[in-house]
Amino acid sequence: MRIDKFLWCTRYFKTRNQATEATKKGHIQINGTAAKPAKEVQIGDHISVRINQVNYELEVLGIPKSRVGAKLVDELRKDCTPEEALAHREMMRLSKKHYRKKGEGRPTKKDRRDIEGYLDDTE
Repeated sequence: MRIDKFLWCTRYFKTRNQATEATKKGHIQINGTAAKPAKEVQIGDHISVRINQVNYELEVLGIPKSRVGAKLVDELRKDCTPEEALAHREMMRLSKKHYRKKGEGRPTKKDRRDIEGYLDDTE
């Protein structure tokens, strides 16, 4: 099965076109080498996928015939992503909550103090 189709079938990308574009940009590696969209995936291959500044590592356990449900994805791949990458993803998710909404203007003095207080508490 093609790598772009495999990543789409295992729900790493919402569309096959997104998977193809990521592969063309060099965000996908198979066994440590950059892959083209038509590269064939075999059982036992190690795939590295970079999505939203997070590097996911997975091992192919099976090849699906078509797109599978979210509950069946774990039967087709083994997630080998390091804990540091998952922690980085969580920090990215939490940091998005602190962006100001559009139209709120510059932070006030109170907002600045709250931000500094939060940053001081996390260290």
